[in-house]
Amino acid sequence: MSALPEDKRAREFCERLLHWFDGHGRRDLPWSGSQDPYRIWVSEIMLQQTQVATVGDYYKRFIERFPSVTDLASADIDEVLHLWTGLGYYARARNLHKAARIIVDERGGRFPTDIEQMVTLPGIGRSTAGAILAFAYRQRHPILDGNVKRVLARVHRVSGWPGKREVEKRLWDMADAYTPASRVDDYTQAIMDLGAGVCLRRSPRCDLCPVADLCEAQKHGDTESYPERAPRKAKPVKATGMLLIRNERGEVLLQQRPPTGIWGGLWGLPECDAGMTAATRDFESLGLILETGPPAGVVRNSFTHFDLDITPIPARVRASLEAVMDNEKLVWYNPEQPRALGLAAPIKRLIETLS
Repeated sequence: MSALPEDKRAREFCERLLHWFDGHGRRDLPWSGSQDPYRIWVSEIMLQQTQVATVGDYYKRFIERFPSVTDLASADIDEVLHLWTGLGYYARARNLHKAARIIVDERGGRFPTDIEQMVTLPGIGRSTAGAILAFAYRQRHPILDGNVKRVLARVHRVSGWPGKREVEKRLWDMADAYTPASRVDDYTQAIMDLGAGVCLRRSPRCDLCPVADLCEAQKHGDTESYPERAPRKAKPVKATGMLLIRNERGEVLLQQRPPTGIWGGLWGLPECDAGMTAATRDFESLGLILETGPPAGVVRNSFTHFDLDITPIPARVRASLEAVMDNEKLVWYNPEQPRALGLAAPIKRLIETLS
């Protein structure tokens, strides 16, 4: 079943959801009640593919350091990525920084107030733009994040994987039909809260749901069948070696990664052949002659589209060609007195094994 709701059904859905929100909605989040588009924007970007429980502390630290879009725009990207360390999906941080500079340099620090302009900013799609405009300016725009997709797919027993264009189109039409003209900010938060706290992916709490008797999946007893899962594909496994190079002061050599791709723009460990076991190797590109130790155990990191097996290889500097000091993409990093650099969480953990 996937027909659009009738006006009466849509009104009843909204009334019940808003009544439930008045008594059970989350109002204690760090960004709750704010109409500052900057703070709303930061929270919405952090919440993309990340749970609220994880985001809270990151958001507080980020806003404390960058209280305005001007502060963020003038910051060094390394510091931005440093504050994002552990939150994952680092393209979000890079896009946040790029968008801040656009807002400051091209718009005089003023956020867009219409959705067409909002979605031109890096990292902002239709759903995120709609949420920002609903919360900041009380504009009526539907949203369709993962929580909302799950709620609507169950309410209407929408067949098909939401990643398919035609299925997503049906869900957008439903989201639009349910979005009210008034209290749009409360409704937007309410339907996200319903998906996050009641209409759970596994073991949904239908006994607490204010719209349970309007839900077709609940009536048929197959809520966990919706939304349909993506077609399963075997994820490829990639392998790399990462050199834990230490100098006589105990510092670790870090190399800045390319601006795009895995951990783009972050600082990481120099990579090499995962099977490297020779006692000495010349790394003239790093300006070093190294002596390597036996590789440590493989560490697997899972990404959306592939798994990465990392083989840590300890190494010490036998000789320096001084080029390392002249390369702005290389730094010596003191784990005991860490600099504000952007590090992917797995790299940070590897470095911590040395202390």
